[in-house]
Amino acid sequence: MSRFLNGVTLAATIGLLAFTAQAEPKLGLGRAATPDEVAAWDIDIRPDGQGLPEGRGTVAEGEEIFAEQCAVCHGDFGEGVDRWPVLAGGQGTLSSHDPVKTIGSYWPYLSTVWDYVHRAMPFGNAQSLTNDQVYAITAYLLYVNDVVTEDDFELSKDNFTEVRLPNEANFFMDDRLETERPSPAEVCMTNCKPDVKITKRATVIDVTPEGEGDEEASAEGSMEAETEMAQADPAPAPAPAAVAPAVVAIDADLAAKGEKVFKKCKSCHQVGEGAKNKIGPILTDIVGGPVGGVADFKYSDIFQEKAAEGVVWTMENLDAYLTKPKDWAPKTKMSFNGLRKEKDRAAVIEYLKAASQ
Repeated sequence: MSRFLNGVTLAATIGLLAFTAQAEPKLGLGRAATPDEVAAWDIDIRPDGQGLPEGRGTVAEGEEIFAEQCAVCHGDFGEGVDRWPVLAGGQGTLSSHDPVKTIGSYWPYLSTVWDYVHRAMPFGNAQSLTNDQVYAITAYLLYVNDVVTEDDFELSKDNFTEVRLPNEANFFMDDRLETERPSPAEVCMTNCKPDVKITKRATVIDVTPEGEGDEEASAEGSMEAETEMAQADPAPAPAPAAVAPAVVAIDADLAAKGEKVFKKCKSCHQVGEGAKNKIGPILTDIVGGPVGGVADFKYSDIFQEKAAEGVVWTMENLDAYLTKPKDWAPKTKMSFNGLRKEKDRAAVIEYLKAASQ
C-alpha cells in the first residue's frame, strides 16, 4: 500500500513539474525592469553613506523649507502638532516611563533621516523635494536636536558621515542566532511569600480588597499613604507677585518686525486677548512678570525652581533666554534653540512689551 501511495505521489509530482514546465512560457507575465525603473526604486541610503546623491543644504535654508513643507504637522521646531510625530527633544527620556523617541534622542543613523525624508515626505507629496532641499531639512533637524549648534552649518555628501547621532552606540546587530544570551533571572510565580498583609490603602478610590484583621492596617496605611503623597507631591510654592511693568514708549516699527519673528513661536505660545495655554504658556504681560507665573500651566522643574526664587522676566533675562533657552534654563522641555540674531531678539521683546501694556 505504501509503495502504491509513494508511486502515486511520485507520479503526481512528476506530472505537476511537467505541466509547470510546459505552462510557464505561455503565461506571458512580466518583463525585465529597465535601468530607469531600477534607478527609481534603488534610492535607499546606508549608514556608511552609500547611495547618497550629490547635494548640500544649510540650517537656515532648511528652516525655511521646513516651515513651508513640514511645520503644519511637525511644528516649527519639530515639537509635533496634535498627534503628528515629535522630531526634536526627548534627550535623557529613554530610561523613563514615558520615553520620547526622536531623531536626537533615539534614532541611530543620520542616513535613516535623509532616506525617510527623501522617500516619504512631505506627507501626500512624497519625493517632491530636491536633493538639496533634503540635505537642508536634514541639517535643520540636526540643529533643532542640538546635534549641530551653528545656524550656518551646511550638510553635504562630503561631510554626511562625519555626523553621528547621540544614540548610535546603543544599537547593535542582532546576533542571537550565533551568540547565546544569558537567561533572565528566575521569576517566582507561586508561593513567593509566606503570608500577605495589607499595609496601605488607596486614598482616592476604594480599590483595596477587604479582608479579616486589616482594619488597623487600613487606618494606618491610609495615613501613611497620605503622608507619602504629601511628601511626593508638595503643594506648589505660590508664584511671586507680578512686577507691574512701567508704561514705556513702544517702537511700533520694531514691534511689527517682532510680530513677524514671533511666528516662529506661535505653534506653542499665544499672546493678546483670548490667548490660551498651548504646548507653552501664554506670553501676554510676560515682560516684568514673574518666571513661571502663568496660572493653570504645568511648568518644568527648572521654571518652578526659578519661580520659587522670585526670578522676574526682565529685559536682560528675556534676551538671555531667547538667545539660548537651554543655557538659561537647563533641562527645559522647550525644543526651541533660540534666536541667534540680536535684532530678532530685540524685535520679539519689543513685540512682547507691546503685549504687556
